[in-house]
Amino acid sequence: MPKMKSHRGAAKRFKVKKSGVIKRAKAYKSHILNKKSQKRKRNLRKAGYLVPSDAKVVKKMLMK
Repeated sequence: MPKMKSHRGAAKRFKVKKSGVIKRAKAYKSHILNKKSQKRKRNLRKAGYLVPSDAKVVKKMLMK
């Protein structure tokens, strides 16, 4: 049986921390930034974490 391959799109977007929590980037930071406040843009820089229900699906994608 061939090796299992990880989903390359998911591998580029998510990182698994040692605690098992999946880290992700926040959305809405790429364009149309004029109308967004400095505070909002600053908070979008920070990492977000997946909720357990979504994490289950993503862990399956990242399985190597």
